[in-house]
Amino acid sequence: MKTSRIVPAVLALLAIAACSDAQSNEGLVARAGDQELTVDQTVQLLVDQENLPNQTQVVHALADIWIDYSLLARAVARDSTLQELNLAPLIRQQLEQRVIAQHMDSVLQVDTAISDTDLRQAYEQEAPEARIHASHILLGFPDQATPAQRDSVRAEIESIRRRALAGESFATLARQYSQDPGSAAQGGDLGTFGRGDMVRPFEDAAFALQPGQISDVVETPFGLHIIRLESKEVPGFDSVRDQYRQRLQNRRFVEAESTYVASVEEAAHPQVSDGAYGILKELAKDPGTQLSKRAADRALVSFDGGAFTVAEYQTFIQSQQPQLRDRIQNASDEQLGNFLDGMAQRELMVAEAKKGGLEPDRARVDSLVTETRKQILAAADEIGLRRLDRAPGEAIEPAVARAVHQSLTDILSGANNVVPLGPIGYQLRSRVPTAVYDAGVGQVVLKIGQARASRSPSPTESGPDSTAAPDTAGGGPGTP
Repeated sequence: MKTSRIVPAVLALLAIAACSDAQSNEGLVARAGDQELTVDQTVQLLVDQENLPNQTQVVHALADIWIDYSLLARAVARDSTLQELNLAPLIRQQLEQRVIAQHMDSVLQVDTAISDTDLRQAYEQEAPEARIHASHILLGFPDQATPAQRDSVRAEIESIRRRALAGESFATLARQYSQDPGSAAQGGDLGTFGRGDMVRPFEDAAFALQPGQISDVVETPFGLHIIRLESKEVPGFDSVRDQYRQRLQNRRFVEAESTYVASVEEAAHPQVSDGAYGILKELAKDPGTQLSKRAADRALVSFDGGAFTVAEYQTFIQSQQPQLRDRIQNASDEQLGNFLDGMAQRELMVAEAKKGGLEPDRARVDSLVTETRKQILAAADEIGLRRLDRAPGEAIEPAVARAVHQSLTDILSGANNVVPLGPIGYQLRSRVPTAVYDAGVGQVVLKIGQARASRSPSPTESGPDSTAAPDTAGGGPGTP
């Protein structure tokens, strides 16, 4: 049985709906509109899945999937083409990105004509494809070094540099003085490397040298260095002419774009609101949080003529992968500030595009909506919720309950994989009240524990060592 596939899939879906323990919800694990998931139904689904830990987060995850699938099945049953579903929030980012690109094309006048002479000169100065062979001597600073200690280290490496310039062997000096354990024994030899392989100050200094030259003292996070360039290999200009020309043209466009965006942002005077960072983290933790209109309209960043609101952020974060949500939850204030700056820039660029009369064309909107509907219906097909098995005259709810129960059974048995609904799940939840109940979740864990404890050992658990006590032992700069 392929039950192991459900473990990472279920545990990855831990966005828990709002919880409540009202007395009227006795015996329930979850609710999705008129649909109910009972404690006994949940126990029936999970009790035989002994590969899954009997933990509340697993029950919560299963309840979350049940809510999404129940809402999707109900939506498809009531409207087989999903025409009534508002898909605008799901395609907003794509439409905005297209409008911004069109606006940039209309306002940026970038001179991308580069003569072969200028191109060759830039290539020789930058040597972007070059690989160099270098050696270095590193002296690090003591932990929490005082200014006097830092001055002492700098004076020492300046003295070593003077000796190298006077003709003493660089390799001998490196073996004697360098504090880089990875290269000192090799006379400071770092081997061959290219652009991006070293920290930026070190790289800039090394690539600026000619073979045989020794650099000035260079400071990096590792300490103070002097560098000797042993050799440099630069591919022939003719072999990379076209690629390098494209690179320079792209760089000019990016620089022009950055300058324009900075000018628009400076004129708008964006201001981050008090408490914005906390809101970013809370909604990244639970993107499905139900917001009042007042909370949704609150500005995270305000600027002349507009704002980036909590509602807009929630729509954005609901469409993102869990990895980004995790990064936001663990981000520093500086990183969150940079994130909000980027989101404000996006809002400002959309506003500028609209001032210029640019709007998403109807054909593009219709195409994206149609494609999104196809993807949702394909997901419903894959889950087995597209066509419900309904008896003549039977209401929708019982048919939805059977279909969702069968889908979850197939997932838990390994016959099917979990199909995460992503942002469509949040969109469906915004239309219907949903809840997961802590009391019911706790009852499920208790009942499963009791049921498993009362069973006789399985044949695989019985054997010569079956009476032995369970094993509770635990498992048991470089270069700059």
